Amino acid sequence: MKAEYVIVGAGSAGCAMAYRLAEAGKSVIVIETGGSDVGPFINMPAALSYPMSMKRYDWGYQSEPEPHLGGRKLACPRGKVIGGSSSINGMIYVRGHARDFDYWAENGAHGWAYADVLPYYKRMEDWHDGGRGGDADWRGQGGPLHVTRGPGDNPLTQAFIKAGGQAGYQLTSDYNGEQQEGFGPFDATIWQGKRWSAASAYLRPAQATGNCEVVHGTAARIVIVDGHATGVELTDGRSVSADAEVIIAASAINSPKLLMLSGIGPAKHLSEHGIAVVADRAGVGQNLQDHLELYVQMAAKGRHSLYKYWSLLGKALVGARWLFTKTGIGASNQFEACGFIRSKAGLDYPDIQFHFLPLAVRYDGVGAREGYQAHVGPMRSKSRGAVTLNSADPNDDPSIFFNYMSHPDDWDEFRACIRLTREIFSQDAFTPFACEELIPGVDAQSDAALDATIRAHVESAYHPCGTCKMGSADDPDAVVDPMGRVIGVTGLRVADSSIFPRITNGNLNAPSIMVGEKMADHVLGKQPIAPSNDAPWIHPDWKTAQR
Repeated sequence: MKAEYVIVGAGSAGCAMAYRLAEAGKSVIVIETGGSDVGPFINMPAALSYPMSMKRYDWGYQSEPEPHLGGRKLACPRGKVIGGSSSINGMIYVRGHARDFDYWAENGAHGWAYADVLPYYKRMEDWHDGGRGGDADWRGQGGPLHVTRGPGDNPLTQAFIKAGGQAGYQLTSDYNGEQQEGFGPFDATIWQGKRWSAASAYLRPAQATGNCEVVHGTAARIVIVDGHATGVELTDGRSVSADAEVIIAASAINSPKLLMLSGIGPAKHLSEHGIAVVADRAGVGQNLQDHLELYVQMAAKGRHSLYKYWSLLGKALVGARWLFTKTGIGASNQFEACGFIRSKAGLDYPDIQFHFLPLAVRYDGVGAREGYQAHVGPMRSKSRGAVTLNSADPNDDPSIFFNYMSHPDDWDEFRACIRLTREIFSQDAFTPFACEELIPGVDAQSDAALDATIRAHVESAYHPCGTCKMGSADDPDAVVDPMGRVIGVTGLRVADSSIFPRITNGNLNAPSIMVGEKMADHVLGKQPIAPSNDAPWIHPDWKTAQR
């Protein structure tokens, strides 16, 4: 098996790269462990909680015991299926804030400022406003990735946006446009009632060119000869040769794992596992970041929430309608309202995100009842963790230690998240619906009581990133340069969320795909798309006002 380019991982960034390389006439082999993404659990948007907990589709990773969360092990789902995590995620589409990318560029990822990445977001999008307003000048049309909006007609969903305005916050018609800050409708990678994953948007069109082949197998190591990557060895003994380059797009968990198995990483750690050192890169596996979130959960009066569909019969009717018409409740991920706010004055852009859900339920579908909830958490935790090897066996899971809530600022920020959410839920817009607070509960008012709630109830938002940090070639902690090339080896790149220097605002699927889009131009040696001159909205009183 041989191609000009071998991509490890058919996930968000890998699929985008495969399409752009195949479109340019290059021969591409994509290596993917997981199987088909065909099936109702993946393709029905409202069924999103199922695939991320199914062994068939998910690697099933867990964190190590987290000392600041009472020793809990937290779930870390990663897609093991065609489309990768874009086939099992919540389908929420958030570009990130302009300041996120400016930070990247200012810290060594030259050429990745907001002005540089905005044209790639526009190139990849086919945006549909769904009649709910928007910022068309800032959005893309005709790209591979359909981005849509749910109807937003649930009265609880409408109340959340209204309550944000009543609390004195901005309203924004398009948080992916000029103004992220405020409350408004969510965007989603859903098209014609079905999940629109990276496999649908990119991989199948890549295969249709005749230049892209998918090989099912698990990468054991990158074959490196005299400091140059020449191919990939699979766990079953097969090998795939690359005439031009090997590109790793295997996730923030598996990309550093594969680099370390191939001899690229912290020399001491590799030697402990008997792995010959090819390139001593201290940053491989380090800098692990994620978003944590808590459900501030309310019981509700009336029958306005999604709970009326929660019976076996209700689910059957929703499923049947979706199966035959691709419409109704099943055609939405039900995350149709959101908010991005600043926790205090002196911050120039939002550091808190809200996902609103018109139902009281855990993310795994347990404990549903009549109610509603906001998933809330800080965007830029200062805590850092690491992905390391448990052994030199490629079939062994890596060790994943997020080190959640290890920085004291995290606790201040999380308490602010809870108190600000309560204030929003106390607005007049929720008066017809509000009943009792379930989580944290009205008795949890002191810092100590809120900390206990946080310790017991926070969960990952499933946004791991940062473990193969992009930076300047002379940065000892950088793993790849701004063109994605692994420092210390030739013919090898990384392109996925692992290269993020710092986590971006919101959900990570959109920036992961953007990385694949932009990195494809670097691989092809093309001149990057001309930077944009569009300046994002920043609150005029950010220095002195929180809202």
